[in-house]
Amino acid sequence: MAKVQINRLMKQYGNAYAVNDVSLTIEHGEFVALVGPSGCGKTTTLNLVAGLLEQSSGDIRIGDRLVNDLDPKDRDIAMVFQNYALYPNKTVFQNVAFPLVMRKMPRADIERRVQEAARVLDITHLLERRPRDLSGGQQQRVALGRALVRNPSAFLMDEPLSNLDAKLRVQMRSELKRFHRDQGATVIYVTHDQLEAVTMADRMAVMEGGRLQQYDAPAQVFAAPANLFVASFVGSPAMNLLPAEVVSDATGVSLRGPDGWRLPLSPGNARRALRASTNQVVLGARHGTIRLQQQDGPGTVRGEVYTVEPTGDITYVHIALGDATLVVSVEPHVLLAPDDLVWLTFDQDKLHLFDRQTRQALPTA
Repeated sequence: MAKVQINRLMKQYGNAYAVNDVSLTIEHGEFVALVGPSGCGKTTTLNLVAGLLEQSSGDIRIGDRLVNDLDPKDRDIAMVFQNYALYPNKTVFQNVAFPLVMRKMPRADIERRVQEAARVLDITHLLERRPRDLSGGQQQRVALGRALVRNPSAFLMDEPLSNLDAKLRVQMRSELKRFHRDQGATVIYVTHDQLEAVTMADRMAVMEGGRLQQYDAPAQVFAAPANLFVASFVGSPAMNLLPAEVVSDATGVSLRGPDGWRLPLSPGNARRALRASTNQVVLGARHGTIRLQQQDGPGTVRGEVYTVEPTGDITYVHIALGDATLVVSVEPHVLLAPDDLVWLTFDQDKLHLFDRQTRQALPTA
């Protein structure tokens, strides 16, 4: 496996940029997920690395080679697609062996590589079947086996689990994670499903509008989103984001909402808020960092229950705060009903603050 380096990659269509100045380094044996909403440029980036599209500018290196002008077959990569792309008239063995047959590899070597890939992916018992006789998960394993036999420098995977049902997706996430660990594979994985990225990737690249928004370990992206887009995209339920004005008076620094609610800030958060380019900021808080109480108290913000969503092991409560709505999680035994008055306490150590003008996170240091 090899390192993949993407430097200032651009793909332009007329005056529009599908990929705009993207730079990434995927280390040897690293699993990197490209994640973002539809149209953000993640699949275009993958296709540029694969050589299926020609870049407008920028460099792509796979291992020690500059591959800008190489055909896909010469880049030493293997792709796994969303639709599996299996040959319906060929057996599983023939599908897996196909890239080796095209290379005119000796029959004995083909047999050895196919059997080894089948063993790794637990599809040995399927080798004589045809794709129509396989489940979706089995077909995806065959597609992965066809990529594995090539022993490529890098695997490029384009939403390979999106056609599977929810149960199979969970199973295949586990299979892919184990495959990556056992093979030490360099993987670039495109998905719109942030859960796939968070559970499988060593690092995730969050994209929006053709630009790279943040590139870091999933835990760091979740804990410290770089800007408002990342904060709103990563996490389920999404981070609560409330516009507010920074207010200073004799009692200290606080945030005041457009509907009059007021939240006093700790000294550390006060310093952060005062670094904003204007007095307009956005308060961010994850659902698990807000506590509900049914009576007023110091530093609380009053809200009204809008709706309650029990999910079994956790209940999500939607709270109306003026014209805004935020989501808070509570234990299942907490009984609330629409229109109940509640008071919110925010964990100041886990509060996020964003500059409303620049949309960037305000640093903690």
